[in-house]
Amino acid sequence: MSQLEYPADLRYTEDHEWVREQDDVVRIGITAFAQDALGDVVYVSLPAVGDQLTSGDSCGEVESTKSVSDLYAPLDGEVTAVNESLDSTPELINSDPYGEGWMFELRVADASAVAALKDADAYTASLG
Repeated sequence: MSQLEYPADLRYTEDHEWVREQDDVVRIGITAFAQDALGDVVYVSLPAVGDQLTSGDSCGEVESTKSVSDLYAPLDGEVTAVNESLDSTPELINSDPYGEGWMFELRVADASAVAALKDADAYTASLG
């Protein structure tokens, strides 16, 4: 099995999502661990632009050939963009989870909350 990657410049959640800071918004997706555990992703349901999300709330679903998993909001904020490419090519989540397979962007209510998420070392340690 190939070694799964967890970029050091990202933050991570208990729910296997990653958060990348970029200006006043964050980009969110699922980790290599999550996509590997799910298997081949066949459908993604994402929040809508303008939705107000609360950290920990379910805001979408990722469906694979094995199962359906909820997508959780990692932070409080407003959805500013969604990755519409996933409508036609959800497998981008498997092939490029940290790049073309991103899911949505959020204008966070509290920028300091990002720093409270796990760094790559803490996340990989939590995978045990």
